[in-house]
Amino acid sequence: MKTLIIYTHPNHNSLSYSFLQKTIQGLQENNRVEEIQVLDLYAESFDPLLVFNENKRRRDMHADPELDRHRQQLLWAEKIVLVYPIWWGRPPAMLLGYIDRMFASNFAYRDNGKLLPEGLLKGKSVVCISTMKGPSLYPLFWLNNAHKVLMRKALFSYVGIKKVKFFEFGGMEKKQGKQEQKLERIYRYFKTVAQ
Repeated sequence: MKTLIIYTHPNHNSLSYSFLQKTIQGLQENNRVEEIQVLDLYAESFDPLLVFNENKRRRDMHADPELDRHRQQLLWAEKIVLVYPIWWGRPPAMLLGYIDRMFASNFAYRDNGKLLPEGLLKGKSVVCISTMKGPSLYPLFWLNNAHKVLMRKALFSYVGIKKVKFFEFGGMEKKQGKQEQKLERIYRYFKTVAQ
């Protein structure tokens, strides 16, 4: 199983970074995992801005040479793991900018004249690991699960990825937030996960 981890948090002393480390540790101890690549969007100063002008057209995004390495990572990966905080009920702007630039027409999907396009990233699976200050049930009862709907339906289903798992951890700034137990849960999951 070739696994791409996309980490999105500006601070390597954060709880999100601890979740990244536990994910890597679990994957390294999993004999089904062939190779791991980590993309740290902030550390590599990924540019999340869309630019459309006379030189950069939207219809050409799928072939932007600046993003070729990132496209190759997504094509290579069998499992994609996203590690990020929830800010204002959604993933960080950096991750959303990555999605805007990477999941382009004729790379991630192809219009086919039907209601929904043809997803070009079929056969992959995704795990989203997110942390938030608010309580765990806040996204469900207050935001109608907007985060999960955004990631599962508006993004991954659209590009052909049907297998999406969420670890949404709330109350992470509390002293009794059970952070160590949740980190251990992530480690155990990735140590044993198959495709």
